Amino acid sequence: MDKTRYIVGVLVVTCLPPGLLWWFLVHPFVDFWRQRGPPVTLAVMGIVGVGGVAALAVIRDTLLIRDLGMSYPLTFLALCLLAASVVIAMRRSRHLTVRILVGFPELEPKGTPGQLLTDGIYVRIRHPRYVEIALGTMAYALFSNWLGALIVAGLSLPVIHLIVLLEERELMERFGEAYEEYRARVPRYVPRYSNSKSKSESSAIRS
Repeated sequence: MDKTRYIVGVLVVTCLPPGLLWWFLVHPFVDFWRQRGPPVTLAVMGIVGVGGVAALAVIRDTLLIRDLGMSYPLTFLALCLLAASVVIAMRRSRHLTVRILVGFPELEPKGTPGQLLTDGIYVRIRHPRYVEIALGTMAYALFSNWLGALIVAGLSLPVIHLIVLLEERELMERFGEAYEEYRARVPRYVPRYSNSKSKSESSAIRS
């Protein structure tokens, strides 16, 4: 179990930072990347991502800091968070295709606006993918219980929120009033449940 916790901790400290960096290299400079097109953009980002993971892997033990030991309560909490993340992922995947997930609509040279996703889980929350990532990240960090993994996971939460703000700004540019109305109606992260079911009026592309 200790070896498994170590491997999970290494994955958190080496893969999460480059994964989050990807969005900061794309969203603020989306016009630049649109001129290059999806293949070039994804190739460059892939190289940056792999290079980042490789560089962090060299210093993985330094990043992990120290092992806080096996904790059954934290492992139980981690399993609960992971289960919630998986449920959200399953519901999200019904509407968010792989093509949309990797950013093809935003990276098309003409900036294809597409349509706004408001079906399924998107009736309840606007950013299920980021909730899914946050819950999964915390689950892995709590299970590993290495100090460095816990710190990286904790720091990732405000970073994910900043990525969401950047994405919402882009969505406002793409969809305008339609997204403004959707944003006013649907919570960002935590669903509001009511006796009456919300009915979506359109389905669409959204990253």
